Amino acid sequence: MQEIIMARTPSLTRREWLRLTSAGVVGFSVSGWLESLAADTARNPQRRRSCILLWMNGGPSQMDTWDLKPGHANGGPYKAIDTAVPGIQISEHLPKLAAQMKDMAIIRSMNTKEADHGRATFLMRTGAMPVGPVQYPPLGALLTKELERPEDEIPGFVSIAPYRFFSPGSFTPGFLGPQYAPLIVGDSNLPAGPQGGVNYEQSLKVQDLDVAAGVTSKQADSRVELLAELDQEFLAQRPGISSLSHRTAYERAVRMMRSQAVKAFDLSDEPAALRDAYGRNLFGQGCLLARRLVERGVPFIEVTLGGLNNNAIGWDTHVDNFDNVKRLSEVLDPAFATLMTDLREKGLLDSTLIVWMGEFGRTPRINGTRGRDHFAAAWSTVLAGGGIKGGQVIGKTSADGMEVADRPVTVNDLFATICLALGVDYNKKNMSNVGRPVKIVDKNPEPIREVLA
Repeated sequence: MQEIIMARTPSLTRREWLRLTSAGVVGFSVSGWLESLAADTARNPQRRRSCILLWMNGGPSQMDTWDLKPGHANGGPYKAIDTAVPGIQISEHLPKLAAQMKDMAIIRSMNTKEADHGRATFLMRTGAMPVGPVQYPPLGALLTKELERPEDEIPGFVSIAPYRFFSPGSFTPGFLGPQYAPLIVGDSNLPAGPQGGVNYEQSLKVQDLDVAAGVTSKQADSRVELLAELDQEFLAQRPGISSLSHRTAYERAVRMMRSQAVKAFDLSDEPAALRDAYGRNLFGQGCLLARRLVERGVPFIEVTLGGLNNNAIGWDTHVDNFDNVKRLSEVLDPAFATLMTDLREKGLLDSTLIVWMGEFGRTPRINGTRGRDHFAAAWSTVLAGGGIKGGQVIGKTSADGMEVADRPVTVNDLFATICLALGVDYNKKNMSNVGRPVKIVDKNPEPIREVLA
């Protein structure tokens, strides 16, 4: 892969620029000054890269979001609207995202063939099927291993409001080990439970970071030192993954407890107008938290949009697809669009890749309960922001939406593209739990090079 080095403008440092811009976060700048800041930041070859995965739990309908078929019997009642890019249309219920299309690329030709929730979730998160003895890590853990720095005070992989019921194994670090396990924030690992009813103010905070009442800092430090000594002796006598996992969990907790960076999880100092723009719900505020974590150098953050109205798997719209997708779109649209605007104004969009996807799509044909069922033969994902040449559509589906008509894309193709956008060599190998080296992206992928900036 060719390395590109860009010249850096000798002006204010990035830290000084960001300190100056923090006072103007409420207003969405039209002066062009913040755009200049963003360009300056993007040219900095030392700029850290991050990835935000917006995970649509349950399998969102491509026919009612990114690949509408107006006028066809499979099309449904939604209207297609123009976007900021001539010739590209998306759902009428995503108007704010339509305005962001110049920085987005829609992949309309995903072809993954797996339409079971559990197996498809594992596939789309790890790039592998859940068979055999190899404990495959998710993409978040793999990218964190490549992008994090030893001095980071917050874990490099943060998962916000995950729904782990379908595929618990895809939310572990796999064979990479416990140091790459995700920090779970706002977890609800239940088969049901309304996201809209969650107290997001409490859910988005890391629990149990403060020392117990009546314990001084000196006493707490002494206890930590004693624990470290006991752990060292225990590990010497009982080496293994379980013992190491126990120790790693405590070390990460102590590092966070002593860090000022943990203030990222307190959203109360964000302007009310900005919080309103994201949406006062778990997903919207989770996207705001993702931006705050990117500011602090966290390389991989995922935010799940799951259930609303007592349906924990809200995108699994076998019944009343159109009413449910409209409600979900009304949560998705402001959060996703404001995230892009916010990152752009802070000079971070060009170094932050945003990935939108679920485990599969929905059937083009509408069933007898006005729903759409599982469908993996031809569906959509979206890439936006850093490393992406926006304003384009990759691939095409047939007039009825039933098959890929042009440029089929596999999960491995998608993963390789994500890696290249982040400057990661997808051919790099890690040693697996069975003693066999495994590439970050296996099975000879074909990256979507036309989408890379």
